[in-house]
Amino acid sequence: MKHRIFKAALPALMSTLLALPAAAALKEGDAAPDFKLKASLAGKEFNYSLKDALKKGPVVVYFYPSAYTGGCNIQARSFAVNTEKFAAAGTSIIGVSLDNIGRLNTFSADPEYCAGKVAVASDAGGKVSKAFDLSVSDTPAGRKDTRGADIDHARVERTTFIVTPDGKIAATVGGLTPVANVEKALEVVQGLAKAGTAGSRL
Repeated sequence: MKHRIFKAALPALMSTLLALPAAAALKEGDAAPDFKLKASLAGKEFNYSLKDALKKGPVVVYFYPSAYTGGCNIQARSFAVNTEKFAAAGTSIIGVSLDNIGRLNTFSADPEYCAGKVAVASDAGGKVSKAFDLSVSDTPAGRKDTRGADIDHARVERTTFIVTPDGKIAATVGGLTPVANVEKALEVVQGLAKAGTAGSRL
């Protein structure tokens, strides 16, 4: 009997666990670390500042392991096809990984993924990732990306933060599939826009 009860409850338990943010990541209400990084949009390099971006509205800061890998390709594509919905909620998007800026110039312009719609920033040393209390780990030797090129940089865990103009984290999204991660981030920013609380702590 106990076994059947546990088995019946398992799907709900797993669903709850998958919705939880990364264990060590900064949480709702925490101050988001300000950062400046080299970034790329549509293949063009520029200097990105979170502080400056927040002057225009909420920002989705999404950390991902590596450009040109399965889940990250899917996530970038999902953000790209939803950019208008995020913009309608007054929100901008910045992807952050430990890829070098050269790889990101290509990735940001790739019509299959960022498609010139999503900016991605290079946190080559992992300093910003660690400031958000995210885990950074070495990529196993010999690992190649979906183009067959060597991945020669460390990787950060997939976690998304929604930051409001007051510099506070409104939500931390982790432990979800790439597409569900984007969907949850969109749900949060649309909720902020609807509630008119984009500039204040939830």
